[in-house]
Amino acid sequence: MAPKVEAVGGVLGDPKQPLKERFRALFTLKGLGGEAAIAAISQCFDDPSVLLKHELAYCLGQMKDVRAIPKLIEVLSDVNQDPMVRHEAGEALGAIGDPSVEDVLQKYSQDPCVDVAETCQLALGRIQWLKTHDTQASSGTEFLSIDPAPPDQETDVDKLKERLVDETLPLFDRYRAMFSLRNINTDKSARALAAGLTCPGSALFRHEVGYVLGQMSNAAVVEELAAVVRNKDESGMVRHEAAEALGSIATPEAEEVLREHLGDSVRVVRESCVVALDMSEYENSPSQFQFVDGVNQGNKTG
Repeated sequence: MAPKVEAVGGVLGDPKQPLKERFRALFTLKGLGGEAAIAAISQCFDDPSVLLKHELAYCLGQMKDVRAIPKLIEVLSDVNQDPMVRHEAGEALGAIGDPSVEDVLQKYSQDPCVDVAETCQLALGRIQWLKTHDTQASSGTEFLSIDPAPPDQETDVDKLKERLVDETLPLFDRYRAMFSLRNINTDKSARALAAGLTCPGSALFRHEVGYVLGQMSNAAVVEELAAVVRNKDESGMVRHEAAEALGSIATPEAEEVLREHLGDSVRVVRESCVVALDMSEYENSPSQFQFVDGVNQGNKTG
């Protein structure tokens, strides 16, 4: 293992390190890439933090390296892993986009856990879409993430909002509308996306809406995201994503909500608030942070 990767991997794998330092180490490894970085990330899936483990899977997918596939299949298949971690492993397999994983994704698209099943259905949809489309067409504009679905060709915000919230449509089509609204990247498109936070059906869908709003970092939707974080009846997976979106937005109002929930009863929410406040500090004072791959460039964290 290269000395730098070994040193950074040591921080990531050290449970005594503050979570925010371990996250910085993880995104540094993601930026370094290569087999040694994949190995260092893969060693940490026995950590007690669901938030960290789900982020490990996310980063392995965003690295788009087929050498991560065996570990991701192992995590997806492990019913003892939290569903949030298994879901992220399935999404990561879709992000890598190798057709060799279709049978595995097909199997787990019928998983008893709906979040895992829906994720694998989306990942299958992405891989099948890639077979007949230019890979470049599935990537965002200024957004550097590899997304679960390609953007829709529609550019009318009102029409896209209709598709986004239409629960009779396939989830893949609604995701396509979601990423188109993100790419438009205006206050109006952010507010249209925020309407998806209250769709009653899929928690997976609502969590992805929180993620893309975090990517946009648009202060126009702080109130809607704050309502999600404060909603104790909402899934922890959705609340955590809304918290991290507030960290990306990094306004005083957003930070106030995060501080309110540093002691939240749900571990993944309170840990997300810790990481989100660190992200907020980065957004406001980037010069004091040293990253190989900036945390705010394609960070899920979700």
